[in-house]
Amino acid sequence: MENKSKRRPVIVGVFVFLGLVFLITGIMVIGNLHETFKKKISLTALFDDVNGLQVGNNIWFSGVKVGTVSKLEFVDHSKVRVELKVEINSIPFIRKDSFVKLSTDGLIGNKILVIYGGTATQPAIEHGDQLGVERTFTSEDMINTLQENNKNILAITNDLKVVSNDLSTGNGTIGKLLKDDELYNQLNDAGYSLNQASHKANEFLSSINAYSIGLNKKGSLANELVSDTVLFNSLKLSAIQFHELIDSASSFVSSVKESANSTNAPLGLLLNDVETGTHIKQTIINLESGSKKLDANLEALQHTFLFRRYFRKINKKNGK
Repeated sequence: MENKSKRRPVIVGVFVFLGLVFLITGIMVIGNLHETFKKKISLTALFDDVNGLQVGNNIWFSGVKVGTVSKLEFVDHSKVRVELKVEINSIPFIRKDSFVKLSTDGLIGNKILVIYGGTATQPAIEHGDQLGVERTFTSEDMINTLQENNKNILAITNDLKVVSNDLSTGNGTIGKLLKDDELYNQLNDAGYSLNQASHKANEFLSSINAYSIGLNKKGSLANELVSDTVLFNSLKLSAIQFHELIDSASSFVSSVKESANSTNAPLGLLLNDVETGTHIKQTIINLESGSKKLDANLEALQHTFLFRRYFRKINKKNGK
C-alpha cells in the first residue's frame, strides 16, 4: 500500500511533465516560436506611415519568410523607424541597395514587410544597414483614387447626357447630320465629287504610266529624246543657236528703236523731223507730176512723124 501511494505522485508528475512538453512543443510549432532561437541581424527602415504594422509581423523576401519586425519607434518629422530582424542564412541574397515596402498577407490579412530588388554587383547587407523604402498605396489612397474616378465618371456621364440631348434635338454638327436631310445630301454630293476626282486622278496616273511606257519604248521619238545623246546634244545646240538668234534680233530691234528715237540718225530724222517729212512728201508729189508729164511726152512722141512708124511696128508685133 505504501509503495502504491508513493508511485501515484510520480506517475502524476510524469504525466504532467509530458503534458507540459507536448503543450510547449505545440505552442512552438503553431506560433513558430522555434524561429526565435535562430541567429539574426538587425536592419532598419524609415517609413512615413506604417499603416498598422505591428511588432512581430513577418518579413518576406522572394516569397520566403526571412524575419520579423522587432521594434517600432518615432523619429523626427513624424517618421517611424522600423527595426527588422533578418535571419543570417538569407543575408547572402539580400543586397545593400534592396528596398522594403509594406504589404498584406492575403487580401485582408496582417501587415507584412517585403524586401525586394537589389543588384548583384552590390555587396550583401550587414548588421545595422538601413534599407530604402518604397511608398505604397494605402487603402485611403485607393479610396481617394476611387472618389476621383467617380467624379470623372460623373463628369463624363453629364457630358454624354448633353451630347445625346444635342443629337436627339438636332443641335451641333452631328445632330444636324442626323436630322438635316439637306446637309446629308450636301455631304453625299461632296462624297460623289471626291469619288469623281479620285477617278480622274486614276485616269491621270494611267496617262502618266502610259507616257512612261512610251518613254521606255525603243524607237519612239520620246525614247530617242531621252536616250540618244547625239540627238539631245543637237537639240541643245539648236536651242543655244535659237537663243543667240533671239538675242541678235532683240539687239537689232533695240538699235532700230534707238535710231527711231534719235533725230541724228536717218531713220529718226525721217520719223521725227517734220520739215524733212514735208520735203520728202513734196519730192514724191514732184515725182508723180514728172511721171505724168513724162507719160504725156511719150504719148506725144509716139504720134510724131519720126517715131509713128516705129511704134506701129511694135504694137503690131505685140498684137501678134
